Amino acid sequence: MQLYCTRPNCAKPVNHFPSLSSAAALKTAQQKYCTTCGMPLILSGRYLPEKLLGQGGFGAAFYARDRFTPTQRPCVVKLFQPSSQLSPQQLQIAQGLFEREAAVLEQLGNQHPQIPDLYAFFPLVVPGQQPNTTTEFFYLVQEFINGEDLEQRVERDGALPEAEVRAIVVNTLKILDFVHQNGAIHRDIKPSNIMQSRDGRLYLLDFGAVKQVTGATGMGKSTGIYTMGYAPQELMSGGNVYPSSDLYSLAVTAAVLLTAKAPNELYDSYANRWQWRSHVQLQDRGFGAVLDKMLAATPRERFASAEAALQALMPSLPRPVAQPVPPPVAKGSPTPGSSTQLQPPRPMPVPAPQPPMRQRASLPMRSLPEFLGGAAFTGFEGSLLAVATASLLGTTLVGTGTWLLLVLALIFLQVRRVIEGIDLAIIAGVTLPVVLFVGPLRQAAVAVGLSTVEVIVVAAMVALGLVAIATLFRLIYRIVSGML
Repeated sequence: MQLYCTRPNCAKPVNHFPSLSSAAALKTAQQKYCTTCGMPLILSGRYLPEKLLGQGGFGAAFYARDRFTPTQRPCVVKLFQPSSQLSPQQLQIAQGLFEREAAVLEQLGNQHPQIPDLYAFFPLVVPGQQPNTTTEFFYLVQEFINGEDLEQRVERDGALPEAEVRAIVVNTLKILDFVHQNGAIHRDIKPSNIMQSRDGRLYLLDFGAVKQVTGATGMGKSTGIYTMGYAPQELMSGGNVYPSSDLYSLAVTAAVLLTAKAPNELYDSYANRWQWRSHVQLQDRGFGAVLDKMLAATPRERFASAEAALQALMPSLPRPVAQPVPPPVAKGSPTPGSSTQLQPPRPMPVPAPQPPMRQRASLPMRSLPEFLGGAAFTGFEGSLLAVATASLLGTTLVGTGTWLLLVLALIFLQVRRVIEGIDLAIIAGVTLPVVLFVGPLRQAAVAVGLSTVEVIVVAAMVALGLVAIATLFRLIYRIVSGML
């Protein structure tokens, strides 16, 4: 039997052990060591790496078998292998990402049939290559999917049929809906991270860049991990990431699958827009419209969730529900005695034709606390600005127009998320004492007969009134959009 050494930069990683040719010998064999560097080959006493699958970024992946299962179950062993050029801080971040991938696989993979299961996660301390030194390695063992990723598929077959790409988008949206509903954002959707097994089933891979989401807004800060060409602007700039960030990357993936062209060939940087439609003729205009919306430059212009995108693609589709993993069959694993050679998968099954898509109202809606908080801030701050503009410009047409422009600017900055969250409280907290105590501004309040307390009360009442109006508007919007 062949065992592959997992130590990085081993000169001769392939080791042959004729004595391990039988299943019985594999189960009882003692630890074996690399004949070149002395690295232990049977990881954690049970996993037998046979060949290198690939490496890059912060790790390497090996095809392996679990010798303590009846069928010597195939699996993938990932080694945390950071660059030696990383600073201590970068190394700590990289290791945290590797550990996060294991945690996410344990949380999500064991609940969803299209996310690989986590089998093990362990450190291994071995003698270093220098005398009297030791080295610590970290390993992650996950389910092996027998197939090929979509990047390999396009390299082999070229552009994929429109109906198959549509089925891929629908299937991946269902997986993403599960991921997002469980409080995570993948952040690295691309063809190489979508695996297609021999039976045509899709799997979402590589959760090393996943972002756990906290709070009611459904977003989190980017840590700068992305794939150029597939990442939206908010991810590349290090800003907030949203579920719609994954939808953007999925739409780029769909455009690549439809055209067999790299993202940089489909994006016009001079015009700052995607030009993928000029490379393919779509039969389903509704499908193209959905992809265009997913490719919008800003998160608020895209679908707010994978569920919303699914409903646009298939209006009659019920809400995706995660199904339990069938216990008797491992996902995508070959049957006992079958070859471990990866085989091309069958194309995705194409869903039955759907009725023409009916457009429904689409207004980007924030969470209720954020929406009402913005309304309260606008009312409160608008009242203070009214006092300020009246004191400086009077109650003339110019003063009224200036006040209106300032209020519209506040609303615009909130819509564009230039100011949000704690920013609103800070701005209101700074503006209030300025209006109350700065000479000319204070005189304006006195001129209309308002005391300090009355200014605060009036501003608060206006804020509450605007909250009531916003609540009514949101209710009417939901009723109308549900009827369309």
